Amino acid sequence: MKGIYVSIFLLLSICVSAQQPVNWSYSTRKVSDKVYEIRLTATINSPWHIYSQTTPDGGPVKTSFVFSKNPLVALVDSPKEEGKLIQKHEDVFDVDVKYYENKVVFVQKVQLKAKVKTNISGTVEYMVCNNQQCMPPKKETFSIAIND
Repeated sequence: MKGIYVSIFLLLSICVSAQQPVNWSYSTRKVSDKVYEIRLTATINSPWHIYSQTTPDGGPVKTSFVFSKNPLVALVDSPKEEGKLIQKHEDVFDVDVKYYENKVVFVQKVQLKAKVKTNISGTVEYMVCNNQQCMPPKKETFSIAIND
């Protein structure tokens, strides 16, 4: 009997881990001579949601970005968020959380130190939940071409 429960648990774990509720896409937009917006778009499958960078500590893992050092690129401020921000108290964490459903665009401005073609790369860490479960935090790497 114990073997049946273990098998069911493993099967459910595999099904949950096989889900990919967030798809990432990346683009750039030229703002001025050497300034670009790096646009990191998360498309979130229903009924999942992804947490804002500004979700308070003590709650779920907030979305965060780590950009690799590139001597040709300077980051301007920190990433901004574009999308419909939802704020809600979650009893599980006993915290007022901030999250997005369907889609959110994280926008990081960068300034090129010279008129050259280069890449900006890094990792995004995020966590998704729905009304019944949360998936473990996930890290994804990215590399985005900046063409002048």
